Amino acid sequence: MPEFREVIYDESHWRLLRELRSQALGIMSIFASSGIEAWLHGSVARGDVAADSDIDIVIPTRIPAYLVESLLEKHNLKPRSRYIVVATPTSTPKAVIVLDDYERRVISFPLLDFKPQELEFYKFGGYLRYHDLLGDKRVPGVNKRLVLIKPTPTGHEELPVIGWEDYVARLLGVSIDVVLERVKVLSRRDEVGRTGIFAKTALLPGESFEEALERLFREKKLLWRIHGLTN
Repeated sequence: MPEFREVIYDESHWRLLRELRSQALGIMSIFASSGIEAWLHGSVARGDVAADSDIDIVIPTRIPAYLVESLLEKHNLKPRSRYIVVATPTSTPKAVIVLDDYERRVISFPLLDFKPQELEFYKFGGYLRYHDLLGDKRVPGVNKRLVLIKPTPTGHEELPVIGWEDYVARLLGVSIDVVLERVKVLSRRDEVGRTGIFAKTALLPGESFEEALERLFREKKLLWRIHGLTN
């Protein structure tokens, strides 16, 4: 069970945070210049980074996959891998584009419309829009250890989530149902290890995300029954 504590960042931490945010800005500016909203979420948005922290960028609205890929290609960012992931049968299928061999720079976007609660999950973990990142803001959010991170001028404060669910929901501006759901999922992950996802499929050479989604739905009939395919 995490305890209340304050963490003071040293210069090496601030240096790492600046470097990760600079990389994130470079990617997000590609979309911002084309009027596409993108969010930076996770530890780089909160500030509690480590040497192995990922740069996770999500486009929160449904968008043609070819547009995302063409913008990246135009700026000489070549995908190392492309795949579709579906966390649970009822989760919205997401396209994932990995920009490096270690899967440290990742862009994702929904292939169907996100549900409102799914968007709240990003708020639970903490996210920043492009202009917020330009302004060097940091945002509170919960990490995978179910610790609430609250940025301070010198670092951050840590608070437990379990037992403080109402407070966390109010602070982050999410529903209590989202907090309870994330507590359930992340607690189980802590008890039994990282749980598997319902479906993950890599794109075939020359295959588009839309074609891969149709193939996945043919292979996973349950997804077809739950979601169907819409144009």
